[in-house]
Amino acid sequence: MNNIDKSYQLLLQDILDNGVEKKDRTGTGTISVFGRQIRHKMSDGFPLLTTKKMPFNTIVTELLWFLRGDTNIKYLVDNGCNIWNGDAFKRYNNTYKGNYPMDMEEFIEAIKTNDEFAKQWGNLGPIYGKQWRKWTKKEFRSLNDGNFGYTYDDKQIDQIDNLINELKTNPDSRRLMVNAWNVGELDQMVLPPCHYGFQVYTRELTIKERFEAAGGRESGSNIPTRAISLMWNQRSVDTFLGLPFNIASYGLLLEIIAKEVNMIPDELIGNLGDVHLYSNHVEQAKEQIGRKLTFDERYALFTGHDTTWEEEGGNSYGKINGLDMMDDKGIPTKTREPYPLPTVEITHREWYQHEKVKEHLGEKTFSEKILLLRPDCFELINYQSHPKIKAPLSN
Repeated sequence: MNNIDKSYQLLLQDILDNGVEKKDRTGTGTISVFGRQIRHKMSDGFPLLTTKKMPFNTIVTELLWFLRGDTNIKYLVDNGCNIWNGDAFKRYNNTYKGNYPMDMEEFIEAIKTNDEFAKQWGNLGPIYGKQWRKWTKKEFRSLNDGNFGYTYDDKQIDQIDNLINELKTNPDSRRLMVNAWNVGELDQMVLPPCHYGFQVYTRELTIKERFEAAGGRESGSNIPTRAISLMWNQRSVDTFLGLPFNIASYGLLLEIIAKEVNMIPDELIGNLGDVHLYSNHVEQAKEQIGRKLTFDERYALFTGHDTTWEEEGGNSYGKINGLDMMDDKGIPTKTREPYPLPTVEITHREWYQHEKVKEHLGEKTFSEKILLLRPDCFELINYQSHPKIKAPLSN
């Protein structure tokens, strides 16, 4: 059952009905509501919206970029992901105050082909990946010089590794959190985190759930005993372009973490702060919400041709039977009726090695596995969607 598309469409309608006009840093203008939540049961399918076509490989690439601890767009552009290009180019332009003779296309080509240029201008500052994998704290150290001297050393904290280790050793902990909102480094980031933190929660599976997870086997090795849920917090929500990415990205993160700690993905929850539509996304939002199909439009889908009910000899009294027939056949009632959700498979062999192989070769760490993963290591299965809807990105 696809409830995530319906929840998303209702959220778009909520903004259109109840949003207030607000100014924003981009100068575009928004209509905005505050404090909403979106929930999804992972057992219903992978939460990739079907009411418009979503670029799955782009979503995967960005998440792997975060998990690698990377903050330079070169990895992204080398893998065909261009969603951070505008932020890097804006930083470049602001530095040269627009006087440097290079447009966006030339800038991205230089990122791809010139390593020194990419190192200097592709970096976005200490954004998500740095905070997830290399959060820096000051650690007190005595100089032991007899004068009670002391100094502070920088120590890096890998929040993702800590989370994985804690899930394996203390899964009922209430401290299973990762934070990207590093107040001391916000001014160094090209853009402060929109989705600024997430928390996971686990529970023991029921006997019935364990039986289902085991594929009907009553016993065997490596059968999951726990379910895991993820809740992310987001201060600023670009609802038309950004939120569909966020939903799918955190859904995929939940799948990855669950596979690493041998748990079943359970519930995905998003706590949303300033939930807005940019003024130049309003018509696109209305298109994605969809409108009710007329009887003739539904009948054309039912028959596969454009001949109307009346032209085929039907009368108004028989239309009720016609509606029943179309309902029985599952003919859509709206222009953007959700399709069934797809599933996702992680196909890299490191996640499927036999226990005996792991004993002989040693199992790779989570960080080593992430470095081996490529976007094409994630197979999207049975994804059907409506056509994509184009909208401008505001930087």
